[in-house]
Amino acid sequence: MVLEFEKPIADLETKLQEMKDLAKGRNIDLSADIQSLEEKIQALKKETFQNLTRWQRVQLSRHADRPYALDYIYEMTNDFIELHGDRSVKDDKAMIGGLGDLDGRSVMFIGQQKGRNTKQRQERNFGMANPEGYRKALRLMKMAEKFGKPIVTLIDTPGAFPGLEAEERGQGEAIARNIKEMFMLKVPVICIIIGEGASGGALGIAIGDRVMMLENTWYSVISPESCSSILWRSWDYKEQAAEALKLTAPDMQKNGLIDGIIEEPLGGAHKDMKKMARTIKSAILEALKELDKIKPEKRIDQRIDKFCSMGVVVE
Repeated sequence: MVLEFEKPIADLETKLQEMKDLAKGRNIDLSADIQSLEEKIQALKKETFQNLTRWQRVQLSRHADRPYALDYIYEMTNDFIELHGDRSVKDDKAMIGGLGDLDGRSVMFIGQQKGRNTKQRQERNFGMANPEGYRKALRLMKMAEKFGKPIVTLIDTPGAFPGLEAEERGQGEAIARNIKEMFMLKVPVICIIIGEGASGGALGIAIGDRVMMLENTWYSVISPESCSSILWRSWDYKEQAAEALKLTAPDMQKNGLIDGIIEEPLGGAHKDMKKMARTIKSAILEALKELDKIKPEKRIDQRIDKFCSMGVVVE
C-alpha cells in the first residue's frame, strides 16, 4: 500500500530496483548510479516525512501494514499469555490483554486490536470495543494491581463501538468507570498510543502515570472525518478538520496532554516493526525505572494532579 504523498518515493524505488536488475542481468557496473539514486531516495524520504501535514500523519496511523498491539506484544515479550472475558457478558476480541515477560519482569499488557483482512476486522470489530471490552480491561487492571504487576496499555482505536447494543449494555458507564478506577491504581501505569486514539474509546484505557504517543499517531475527541461531517456536512473537508483539531503527537505534547513522543523509523512504524518494538520496549523500561522509585500513594496523587491540570478554564 502506497499513500498519495509516498508515490514520488515509490517511483524512485521502482527505478532503483530496475537499475539493480539491469546491472545484475547484463553484468554492467552501475554502482555509482545506484549509490546516487539511493542517496536521492533517502534525502527525499527525510524531506517528505519531516514535513508531513496533520492529515498525512492520520493516514500513516491507519496504514494497512502498520503493526497492531499484539504484533508489538509478541515481539517485546516472552511467554505472553492472553487472558479472556469480562466474567459477565463475553470476550470482546477488540480489546486484548494478558501477562507477558518483559526482560524478566511480568507486565500486564492491555490494548485494542484491529484485523489484517476482512474476516479478522469483523472478528475484532475494527478495533472498536463494546462495554464488555472495557470491563475486561478493568478486570485485568485490578488483577495486575492485586499481584503488584505494572500495566502497559497500547491504544489504537477509531472509537468505542457506537452500536445500539453497546449503549444498552452501558458503554458510557463502562468507559467512565475505567477512567475513575485507573486514577486510583496502585501500580505503575504506562499508556502508549500506537495508531489511532479517538475519543472515549481511547481514553477508557489511557489514564496513566506516563502517556506517550508514537510519532505518526493521533489523539483527539473526534476523527477528522467525523468533525468534517458535523461542521461542513461532508467528509470532503477532513484535511482542514485535521489541521484545526491539532491532533498529532507534537500538538499533544505542546499542549501538555502527553508526556513524550516515541520516534518511528523513517517512513513509519510499518517500515521496521522490530526496530519500532525495541524502541517502545526501551521507552517502557525507562518509564518503569522512574516510576518504581515513587511510592504508590505519591504516584496516584501525581497522576490525578497531571490530568486535573490539563486544559484552560476561562471565567
